[in-house]
Amino acid sequence: MSAVYVRRRRLVAGLAATLLSVAAIAATPTQADTITVHVDAAQIMKLPEKVATIVIGNPLIADAALQSGGILVVTGKGFGSTNMLALDRTGRVVMDKTVQVIGPSGGDLVVVYKGVSRESYSCTPQCAPRITLGDDGKYFGDTLTQTGARLGAAGSSGVK
Repeated sequence: MSAVYVRRRRLVAGLAATLLSVAAIAATPTQADTITVHVDAAQIMKLPEKVATIVIGNPLIADAALQSGGILVVTGKGFGSTNMLALDRTGRVVMDKTVQVIGPSGGDLVVVYKGVSRESYSCTPQCAPRITLGDDGKYFGDTLTQTGARLGAAGSSGVK
């Protein structure tokens, strides 16, 4: 065997090994590409520079508010996952992440099942109704109506 043939063979083998390792790294998903947020909660993240626009794939699952200084507030609206894109002024994608919204957090949540109906309560330390996605429709609506009436009464009792 000639020395040129041996060197060429080593070069091809080295190149193949490099390509395989690069392919393995590229195929491995990273956790940094997923943002996990609890439903009805917000998470703050720092954006890459020059972000001008944020696009949320499904606004029923998550919402995002762009703040000054490159800060983004991501809020969980409903269970599931969607994508979030950050665009610069030219429309080029500078960030592409998955937003995963999971159930409410905290040890204060108590869920009561009445047959197939579900009700959620916040117990800190006394229990009070807390509407959560998945609660019974009547319970959800009644609690939401009471909350709206209370907020309306509080707003109208102020000094004019």
